[in-house]
Amino acid sequence: MKYVLFYESDPGDIAAKAPEHGPAHRERWAEYLAAGTLLLIGPFTDRTGAMGVFSTRAAAEEFAVGDPFVLHGVVKNWYIREWMEAIATP
Repeated sequence: MKYVLFYESDPGDIAAKAPEHGPAHRERWAEYLAAGTLLLIGPFTDRTGAMGVFSTRAAAEEFAVGDPFVLHGVVKNWYIREWMEAIATP
């Protein structure tokens, strides 16, 4: 089981706020990548949000609650969905 964190954003907020908070946001990724709980992350091409795939719900929630993008309004809404991966590499 995996847990997908979805971020919803306003393209204007991303353009205005993301440059200032991007470095701290990427530092947060690095912590979760190193711990092995963040598996994939990236924005949608239409700039209306992003998603990350985590190995545990707790890690996904913890990531979002402390993410500079959430704390500083780059992200206007977030939620987590449980995902059953159908094809996985061994």
